[in-house]
Amino acid sequence: MSTRVLLVDDEEDIVLPVSYALREEGFEVDAVGDGEQAVAAALGGAYDVVVLDVMMPKLSGTEVCRRVRAESIVPIIMLTAKDAEVDRVLGLELGADDYVTKPFSTRELISRIRAVLRRRDLERGAAGAGTMMRVGGIGIDLASHTVTVEGAEVRLTPSEFKVLALLAREPDRVFSRWQIMEDLWDAPYVGTARAADVHVSNLRRKIEQDPAKPQRLVTVREAGYKLVAV
Repeated sequence: MSTRVLLVDDEEDIVLPVSYALREEGFEVDAVGDGEQAVAAALGGAYDVVVLDVMMPKLSGTEVCRRVRAESIVPIIMLTAKDAEVDRVLGLELGADDYVTKPFSTRELISRIRAVLRRRDLERGAAGAGTMMRVGGIGIDLASHTVTVEGAEVRLTPSEFKVLALLAREPDRVFSRWQIMEDLWDAPYVGTARAADVHVSNLRRKIEQDPAKPQRLVTVREAGYKLVAV
C-alpha cells in the first residue's frame, strides 16, 4: 500500500513541484489550500503524514496543528519561513513532529518525511514486542503506545513518546540534546538543539506535578537531560 501524504499549502509554485516529486518517489498525495480544508482532510482521511504550511488562509497552520493533534497522532511536518523561529517553536509545542524551513529542496522534504515514517515504524515494531517500562511513577506501554503517571493516563504526541521512551530505557543516564534529536530522526540531526528543549518542555507539562520545578525529567547543566525515578 502506498504511503499517503496530505500536503497543505496555498502556493501553487510549491504544491505542484512538491506533489510531483512525492509521487515520483511512490507517495500518494492529496493537496488542500486552506486551514479549514486541512483539518477536515487530516481528521477524515487515513494519512500517514501531514505536511503543513504555517501561513494559510482561514486557519493558520499552527491552529490546524492544534486541532488535528487534539484528535489524532498522525505525524505532522510544518513548513515555516526561514526567520520565523517563533512559528517553529510554537508548532513543536503544539505537537508537530518536525519542521522544514522555506525555501527548501524536495529532496530535503522527502528525507524528513521518510525519517518521520521510520520513527513510526520503529514504534510499531517495539509495540509488537509488548515491552513495558516503568521509571518511578511513570509507566510506558510500548504495546498500546500509552503512558501513565501515578496510574493516570496521559496523552503524548509520537515525538514526545519517542523522547520519553529513549530516556526511560536508561534512567539516570544523561542524554545530550543532539542525542535526543538524532534518536528522533534515526539519523544525524542537522537542525537546532532548541527543538529538543521544546519536546522536553512539552513532556514536563504532562509528566511533572510542577513543570516549573521538574523532579522526573531533570536538566543537567551544559550536558542535557535525564529521567529519574520519582
